[in-house]
Amino acid sequence: MSRTLAPIIVIPAFNEESSIVTVISAIRERYNYPVLVVNDMSQDQTAKVAEDSGARVLNLRSQLGAWGATQAGVIYALKQGFKSVLTLDADGQHEPEYIRDLLERLEDGYDIVIGAYIERCSTARHIARYYFKLLTGLQIEDMTSGFRAYNYKAMQVIASKQATLLDYQDIGVLLMCRRSGLTIEEVQTPMNLRLSGHSRVFYSWWVVLRYMVETTILCLSQIGSKRKFQFRSTL
Repeated sequence: MSRTLAPIIVIPAFNEESSIVTVISAIRERYNYPVLVVNDMSQDQTAKVAEDSGARVLNLRSQLGAWGATQAGVIYALKQGFKSVLTLDADGQHEPEYIRDLLERLEDGYDIVIGAYIERCSTARHIARYYFKLLTGLQIEDMTSGFRAYNYKAMQVIASKQATLLDYQDIGVLLMCRRSGLTIEEVQTPMNLRLSGHSRVFYSWWVVLRYMVETTILCLSQIGSKRKFQFRSTL
């Protein structure tokens, strides 16, 4: 990747001291890209061990959740002059070896590239995926993947005030990007088992139900709206 498009890698993290070092080390072994860990008010030593491993650390003053922490990292990247961002989870599921594959597709001209792995999907994920594909018309197989590359146009959209109102990084963000005319590509990538913890969205049927209801309301609110998104950066 050219130096002008070289990304910063953003990792949102909450209580991930047991896995974050492994993730950062695997990235730094393969790439010279800067790594930013967005510490979402962890109660353990996530921030310290991340910094000791060579990452930059952005400590949030209030807990924003995975999407809010990711957005904070993108805003930081824009302020620092980066033209692209790659995001991945702190739990070790995403394999840094495939960062290059996402960035290559970004260089091909796509605005957003998603690292997809459908085989990981539980029954709950499969139900949600088929339901939201039907409801939204989004032809995306892995809507919840946090393994994504964004170019400068996409960074502006997801750093906007409108995007701040969203709770999750998946349906709402993708709908907003589609309304903005951005192009989205998926790259099939393998995933590892979590080194620790569990999904914050799909770890119980009650949480899944709440997610389905909230996201359905969001999707229905978008039906019939053809107005393209207006960039209103928080910077």
